[in-house]
Amino acid sequence: MNAHDRDFGANDLAKLHYGDGEYAVLRPGRYVVCAVTGQKVPLEALRYWSAELQEAYAGPAESLKRWQETQG
Repeated sequence: MNAHDRDFGANDLAKLHYGDGEYAVLRPGRYVVCAVTGQKVPLEALRYWSAELQEAYAGPAESLKRWQETQG
């Protein structure tokens, strides 16, 4: 399997600890799941997460949506 393939298997799910501005890999994998959409987000594309909620987001819109849900 090529690293650019997007056919992720269950064994490719990573477990991360989200910090402020960085994350630590607890279980290696190739993707995490967006907490809002359920979309698989490749680690190399992961830019949005919540350290407080310990969850990842596919993009800025999903991050904003969750922030609005939890802060309003």
